[in-house]
Formats: sequence, structure tokens, C-alpha cells
Amino acid sequence: MGHPVDHQRKVVDGVSLRVERGEIVGIAGLMGAGRTELAMSVFGRSCGRYLLGTVLRDGAEARTRTVPEAVDAGIASVLGAVSGGLVLGVLNNGMDLVGIGTDWQQVIKGLALLAAVGFDVWNKRRAGS
Repeated sequence: MGHPVDHQRKVVDGVSLRVERGEIVGIAGLMGAGRTELAMSVFGRSCGRYLLGTVLRDGAEARTRTVPEAVDAGIASVLGAVSGGLVLGVLNNGMDLVGIGTDWQQVIKGLALLAAVGFDVWNKRRAGS
């Protein structure tokens, strides 16, 4: 990936974000660490003009220029995004209503996300066997 201003400067080179079948990957980092830029680049909407990369699925290039293409390629899931947003929204509102402190809210949301990922991995492994 090249620098958006200094085109001779490489910012990232030869990085693989390889994901094996059944794995779920999340991007985490501090604010300003480039999470949004990376996700936008995967979907072909980066702010730089000189960014190159390829998303491969089962060894073949998966088109991710638009969200519908990514969904068709199995890279993104509308159902997963909507259901995850609904669960977190209900958790947020419910915990606010019953007066749970913000520190404990973070712990509970983290445990809920871990449980959801664990269930998804278990369910995919069960379906695969």
C-alpha cells in the first residue's frame, strides 16, 4: 500500500490478513490507528488513489468494490451486521434503564460478543461435520 501523498513511499507491503475457513476476524485498535481506512480499502473505497490489494476467497479473487458484491462473495453478511447491531442496541438501552455503570456495561458487552463469536464458531464446526 502506498502513501496517499508521497507515492514512492510504501506504508504497508506484503501483509496478509489470511483467514481460515470458520474463522471470524475483527479489526481493533486505538482511534487513529487506521481501522476505518483498512475496512474501506477492502471495499474499494479508500481515500488514497494508489492503494492496491486483493481479497481472495478459496484462492479466487472476491470482488468487494461494493457492499452487495462483498455479500455475494461471502465476505460480509447483512444479517450478521443487523443482528449484531440489534443485540448491542438492546443491551445498551437495557443496561442504561436498569442503571448499570459504564464500566460493567463494557464488561457485559464484551462477554456477550465473546459468547456470540463462540456460538458462531461452534455452530459452523457442527454444520461442517
